[in-house]
Amino acid sequence: MDYGLQGKIALVTGTASQIGMGKAICLTLAKEGCNIISTDINLEGANQTVAEIKAMGGKAIALKVDVTKGSEIAEVVKIGLKEFGKIDILVNNAGLNAGQGVPFLESKQEMWEKDMAVNLYGTMNCAKAVIPGMIMRKYGKIINFSSIAAQQGGGSYSAAKAAVIAFTRGLATEFGPSGINVNAIAPAVVKTNFFESIGDRAHQMFNDVAKFAPLRRNQTVDDIANAVAFLASDASKDITGQCLQINSGLFML
Repeated sequence: MDYGLQGKIALVTGTASQIGMGKAICLTLAKEGCNIISTDINLEGANQTVAEIKAMGGKAIALKVDVTKGSEIAEVVKIGLKEFGKIDILVNNAGLNAGQGVPFLESKQEMWEKDMAVNLYGTMNCAKAVIPGMIMRKYGKIINFSSIAAQQGGGSYSAAKAAVIAFTRGLATEFGPSGINVNAIAPAVVKTNFFESIGDRAHQMFNDVAKFAPLRRNQTVDDIANAVAFLASDASKDITGQCLQINSGLFML
């Protein structure tokens, strides 16, 4: 399917991991004709992703950024606009799980602050930086990342990812009249470096999804990237304020 993304400019965060969702998203959008702004706190990894895009004939730049710092995001957007003239698509993929299943009474405030800083405030910082340009052009696509954990409940990570859904709905309501679609994606368990960092518990979750979900399968980074491409395209022009659950039917909302 031609998503009509030729010539669109996409800023994607969290692109350094070479087995991660961010890289898969960049490659999928590039194949659809997007020019990519690949960003991560790990510049070397972001550059590796860019090299692969260029090897297949795409255009991309890599920039180092800490999404928790609004000033760094503002500079990235400034450079991106100088290079490409506009930013059509923002994919807020960067994330972490600082709490990693620590029982509440054993959790530290620092864990909660770190999860909120990256997963929620990082999403907020990026949106705030790109929305003014989208308003000027009366066009924009923002895709935020929640998680199946937002439905399951739990500690700091679950709370942050649930907050992302509320934030997504707020942006969709406020900026819909300006031609900006804002949606979220909630993956289940996908094998990435993020997944591996959770340890044995993640592997059990991975097995449980395949065992109990109606589709009897796990998600891949390409499953997530294809969903991003759909939400970034005008094929989804009447969809906003939604959280797309990608979990083989484990949760149905």
